[in-house]
Amino acid sequence: MRLRNKPWAAEKIANSPNIVPPNPSEYRGEWAAYFNHNGPIHVEVGTGKGKFLTEMAQAYPDVCFIGIEKFDSVIVSAIERAEKANLPNLVFLNEDVQELRSFFAEGEIDQLYLNFSDPWPKVRHAKRRLTHEGFLSMYQEVLKPKGEVHFKTDNQGLFEYSLESFSKYGLKLQNISLDLHNSDISFNVMTEYEEKFSERGNRIYRCEASFPS
Repeated sequence: MRLRNKPWAAEKIANSPNIVPPNPSEYRGEWAAYFNHNGPIHVEVGTGKGKFLTEMAQAYPDVCFIGIEKFDSVIVSAIERAEKANLPNLVFLNEDVQELRSFFAEGEIDQLYLNFSDPWPKVRHAKRRLTHEGFLSMYQEVLKPKGEVHFKTDNQGLFEYSLESFSKYGLKLQNISLDLHNSDISFNVMTEYEEKFSERGNRIYRCEASFPS
């Protein structure tokens, strides 16, 4: 993905502390207090321009949503969406998922979303895939017992790899769809990539995976 340079992005992020907390590690274990809400905490890794999480926050006001996006030039679009929506249950972290455990305490998250992650198709790059066991170990630490990972992609190879990775790690798979938009799943919030890929006629693959208690 080629990212357009936005020299003003850093200033926009710095001027939006209510949407992008500048020091998220300060809230590790305290996100319920940050939101002043004891509802579930859902996190999207690689939130992109924020369409999915903004619409989810609108649909589920009793859930606290946190999106993680490391690229300045991308997260500014999510900030603009959030400003227009004015949602008290949504924030974004301008951080790298590799630091996930720095921002969330053990068992603090209820659910995690992986939407259209980079497939890293070369075998030597497998450890960079967000469904690799190294990341699953990280997710398990910050998720509550039986916490869930909801995964969507248009990449069949990544989907097959991820199903195998989830299974080997001991996760329970459910609601597997090999063609989401022609399935009986009644409620589905699309991401920007999902809209683009589905318009091209690409299949969308989806599954839910829950960690053991």
